[in-house]
Amino acid sequence: MQSSATAIEVADLSKTYQEGLIFRKIHNALNNITLSVQRGEVFGLLGPNGAGKTTLIKILLGILHPNQGTARVLDMAAGSKSARRKIGYLPENLVFPRHHTGRSALYFYGRLSEMSDSEIASKERELFDLVSLTGREHEPVRRYSKGMRQRLGLAQSMLHDPDLLIFDEPTDGLDPMGRSQIRDVLFQLKQRGKTVFLNSHILQEVELICDRVAIMALGKLRGIGTIDELIENHPDASKATVIVEVLGSAQQVQDATQNCVISGMQSVQSVQDSKDSQSAIQRISVDATNQANVDKVVDQLRAASVSIYRMERFRPTLEQVFMSIVGSVSAQPNAKINSSPH
Repeated sequence: MQSSATAIEVADLSKTYQEGLIFRKIHNALNNITLSVQRGEVFGLLGPNGAGKTTLIKILLGILHPNQGTARVLDMAAGSKSARRKIGYLPENLVFPRHHTGRSALYFYGRLSEMSDSEIASKERELFDLVSLTGREHEPVRRYSKGMRQRLGLAQSMLHDPDLLIFDEPTDGLDPMGRSQIRDVLFQLKQRGKTVFLNSHILQEVELICDRVAIMALGKLRGIGTIDELIENHPDASKATVIVEVLGSAQQVQDATQNCVISGMQSVQSVQDSKDSQSAIQRISVDATNQANVDKVVDQLRAASVSIYRMERFRPTLEQVFMSIVGSVSAQPNAKINSSPH
């Protein structure tokens, strides 16, 4: 039977908890969540604390069961033994027994996955190379830095060659070098056709890594799509602006752009543009709702022999999108936010 193109399929998923011993209170951890993750993509799950991200991951792994709705993983019921065999999981705070070396820890987790010693031996060298731990595999894990432990956690999650990898905060607490190494591993997994589902609060990392993202808040799905799709729905996305920095006096720039649409100009600094002279940098904001206007500004600046120092098109960041969505939900918990149907 041919497998579908979907790695994760969640439909109308809800999960509630009861809080309190005497005065029972119902807490809606998940409220009618519907989303899908395609095979071979890196999918990011975003949201503030209490959004329901961990609850969703636990349902996908079969640790929790929903009160309503369905969850399927790799065309199998979430939590089934056959589904779990094809999932690699890295929890947020994986703790290795302190007596283990990197190599013995890998064997320990391999045996938990019902792998034989020969199967583990055939994979360990490749994995230590992949996570940049070659030469450190015989050291006690207690001597590993946090970044090394995190990379060893990645190795154990990949040991049984799963089709789907679920990572909970894989770069949390790592320095820039450690985050870069984790990103390299994720890119290699994508090149191998693996599906990666990751929960992270480091938005810059998600923007670099993920093909699509979902944003959750207060147990509901508030937005889903590619980074570009989410940015296009941001309130500031329609404010198309190009920032142009040029070398010259304010008067030169005003004379050159008098027939163009610009929304502001300011002097930002002086630079030495030759051995003997100083020039001011003028920063102008250009209306970019019409590309012809941008072209006209550039053409007229160059015709007036005004040197263009830098150009940058305004684009909201994923962090701005996230804060806009989460902020609006915090102000109005019952507000509905449009999301892509992906």
